[in-house]
Amino acid sequence: MTGPHPRCRRTLAIPLGMAVATAMAFLPGATASATGLSGTAAVSPGAVGDALASAAADGTPLSYVVNVRAGHGPSAQVKKAIGKAGGTIVTSYDQIGVIVVHSSNPDFARTIRKVRGVESAGNTRNAPLPAQSTTDEGTPKALSSAQMAAARTAAAAGQDPLESLQWDLPAIKADKAHEKSLGSSKVTVAVIDTGVDDTHPDLAPNFDRAASVNCVTGKPDTADGAWRPSAEESPHGTHVAGEIAAAKNGVGMTGVAPGVKVAGIKVATTAGYFYTEAVVCGFMWAATHGVDVTNNSYYTDPWYFNCTDDPDQKALVDAVTRASRYAEKRGVVNVAAAGNENYDLAADEITDPVSPNDGTPSDRVVDPSECFDIPTQLPGVVTVAATGAKGIKSSFSNHGLGVIDVAAPGGDSTAYQTPAPPATSGLILGTLPGGKWGYMAGTSMASPHVAAVAALIKSTHPYAPPALVKALLYAEADATPCTDPYDINGDGKVDAVCEGSKNRNGFYGWGTVDALDAVTK
Repeated sequence: MTGPHPRCRRTLAIPLGMAVATAMAFLPGATASATGLSGTAAVSPGAVGDALASAAADGTPLSYVVNVRAGHGPSAQVKKAIGKAGGTIVTSYDQIGVIVVHSSNPDFARTIRKVRGVESAGNTRNAPLPAQSTTDEGTPKALSSAQMAAARTAAAAGQDPLESLQWDLPAIKADKAHEKSLGSSKVTVAVIDTGVDDTHPDLAPNFDRAASVNCVTGKPDTADGAWRPSAEESPHGTHVAGEIAAAKNGVGMTGVAPGVKVAGIKVATTAGYFYTEAVVCGFMWAATHGVDVTNNSYYTDPWYFNCTDDPDQKALVDAVTRASRYAEKRGVVNVAAAGNENYDLAADEITDPVSPNDGTPSDRVVDPSECFDIPTQLPGVVTVAATGAKGIKSSFSNHGLGVIDVAAPGGDSTAYQTPAPPATSGLILGTLPGGKWGYMAGTSMASPHVAAVAALIKSTHPYAPPALVKALLYAEADATPCTDPYDINGDGKVDAVCEGSKNRNGFYGWGTVDALDAVTK
């Protein structure tokens, strides 16, 4: 089964009290079976062509990005060439020179790359439009009425009813920060994800309708509610939104920045794929609709790592890089999850067993200095590792000296990192569609903590450009030394190696983010 994914641990989307039963899912090195990803390996350009030929043989269109010189729009020559090659332009982001095209011609990309004025071009997927697969990410079970009641009983004065379950808030001093500031309603964090249920009682007070959109096709859909997930779609984006900005309103949980606005930018297909044209649309929408911070808890499908020596994958890197950098130039801080495979992203090579996840996968060995996880490894993006309830690297979290910028709570198996009472689960509590709450874990959950702290910094320093917000984020982080040796499951074997100093290393980057400093310094 194919398994497109947000960057949470599928097997961790479980209710209170069940974390121990899933301990095996956290064993370092567990990847496809534990994450819901299956299908792997990049294949040769020739094999890609064969796959596309097969996919397009029945005349079903595939999607492409064509990258031209930014700021001028596609020339008449390029437009004519696209049509002649059997392509139809869906939309064009002239500011960055990215054109989204549909074509049933399996030779479209090869043909259009030869056209004067085209800098790169490639297919964004291997599956026909729409993607014909289903996600096996699973749905987190909502807290029961008994669990809700127990949490309310344990809540201290001034806490929201479920706040006693949120060990992650004091882990980054967010509880202390809330005594000073909840963040500014003039600051918006956009959740580029599977969609956000803005009707949730913890999200509705802080939802930014004007900054929300559906970008799944690569072209903005502004119909009312288009940003919401359907009943069949992943609750991932809604969970992330609650971690960021669940209102402190006496209803359920509390977000890290419960006074800021949150928007939903839906970029995942019904099957759960995050394709390039949608991600580009998401960043461009954020750039032009007053967004201050984006959270990106996913990798851009279908390649876990996009190798720039492959012309199709290079085009995807080019397109998403242009979009994310444009957003930053327009004042947006982009934050992204590092991933859940316990990879050392600074290693000389990594075996990628899950690409392309919408085609026929096979193991491939990649050089992460030339093959990029996007948007995680793109210039300017804040890359986030996950920690558990004991404050050490989560068993699954990717790492790497010079790659990881900061760390934040993403949860871990309770068998590995047990929180202090009254919290009972080592996972992260979040909002779920339909006015519910439940647990998930992963770097998907760490990244929104950082996005929220960035929003608190922006609230404190409203005129700070992205470069300053990031500099403060890093400077205010609590230095966290390497965990050495790192034997998370206690079997006597080292599960990952941390390189670097106390002030900057491969597990925690510049350190664990600090929400209190964000509102006081």
